[in-house]
Amino acid sequence: MTGPQIIDAHHHVWDLDTRPQPWITGEALAPLARSFTTADLAPEAAQAGVVATVVVQTICVPEETPELLALADDSDLIAGVVGWTDLTAPDVAEAIAALRELPGGERLVGIRHQVQEEPDPAWLLRPDVQRGLIAVAGSGLAYDLVVEPHQLPAATLAAARLTGLTFVLDHLGKPPIAEGTLDPWAADLRRLAALPNTVCKLSGLVTEAAPGRWRTEDLTPYADTALEAFGPQRLLFGSDWPVCTLQADYAEVIRTTRHLTDGLSAGEKDAVFRHNAIRVYGLGAPRRPAEGRAGPTGP
Repeated sequence: MTGPQIIDAHHHVWDLDTRPQPWITGEALAPLARSFTTADLAPEAAQAGVVATVVVQTICVPEETPELLALADDSDLIAGVVGWTDLTAPDVAEAIAALRELPGGERLVGIRHQVQEEPDPAWLLRPDVQRGLIAVAGSGLAYDLVVEPHQLPAATLAAARLTGLTFVLDHLGKPPIAEGTLDPWAADLRRLAALPNTVCKLSGLVTEAAPGRWRTEDLTPYADTALEAFGPQRLLFGSDWPVCTLQADYAEVIRTTRHLTDGLSAGEKDAVFRHNAIRVYGLGAPRRPAEGRAGPTGP
């Protein structure tokens, strides 16, 4: 192990014997059509100096989050869970409270929904979704954004309205790396980053690059844009394992991210690779409801 300790703020696990992953379709995703467990990840994480992780939901069904919490409860590696609950339901706050009562419930640190799959680019601005996001904020949790570039403007407006909720942008908003273009993605990312209640995961970049022939240099303009926009105090490292294995193994993702952050000071690197995840997700600290944190509630 070399370098400082790392917290991997974004990875997944799934057991196909327990539940299918309907999104794994087609030849390109075929290597992911098997189970991936913490037992698979643990030795790679240990070798890379990863001391804790945040596991993130993959499918929008109520059964998955309790399973992830139970997994975290029995794990020395998983420090946090970003789960799912139906934001459009009238009882979001009660649903979150119920999750916290389950084994591992104290490790629930965030909520996520597959916004990237929603046909409505303004889904985050729907009144019922806004009510759900207010409940997430009131529960003291973060909200992970998994969006396509065209959905960034709505995400920015949602974050501007809900100033008491921390929005965590996954995978830099999936920039068009394979195409080699920056705008309008870069301009939209900067608008989101201008809001103080937003942070961003330096994750998922290798899978947005050209399949099988990417180089670190292909990722550099996008990482540099995020570093400039958010600054090292609002960026979190995430591997996006095992999805990253379509393009790179775990160790290579970490090496690549280190190259992308070569220009940072030692303290700034520690923020990106460890401290920011602890702060944003409250890892190791109790997550308490935060009365009055939700901010404006207009639709």
